[in-house]
Amino acid sequence: QVQLVESGGGLVQPGGSLRLSCAASGSIFSIAVMGWYRQVPGKQRELVATITSGGSTNYADSVKGRFTISRDNPKNTVYLQMNSLKPEDTAVYLCKVRAQTTRWGRPADYWGQGTQVTVSS
Repeated sequence: QVQLVESGGGLVQPGGSLRLSCAASGSIFSIAVMGWYRQVPGKQRELVATITSGGSTNYADSVKGRFTISRDNPKNTVYLQMNSLKPEDTAVYLCKVRAQTTRWGRPADYWGQGTQVTVSS
C-alpha cells in the first residue's frame, strides 16, 4: 500500500502564496505520475497540475502562470507552489499518485486526505 501525507494548506489573502507538499511512503517500486487536484463542495473534482517521473508537466488553464508543480523523486514528494492566489482558488487540495508497489504489478492510483486552502481577505 501507498500512503500520502499532504501539508502546507491554510488561510491566505488574495495575491498571496502557499506551498503544498505531498510525501508518499509505503511499499513503492515506482511512481509514474504525481499530481494535485482540488474540490469545492457541490462541484466536480478538478485537475490542477500533474508531473511525470521525467518532469513533464500539465496544468489547468485556470492556474497556468501562477502555480508550479515540482517533484523530488528520491523523496517521493511532490510540491505545488501557488502564487497570486485568488478567492476562486479556495478548495480542498488533494494529492494523487500513480504508483507500482512491485516491479511486475499494475499501476494504481492513490489519493491523499486533502488539505484546505482558503483565499480570503
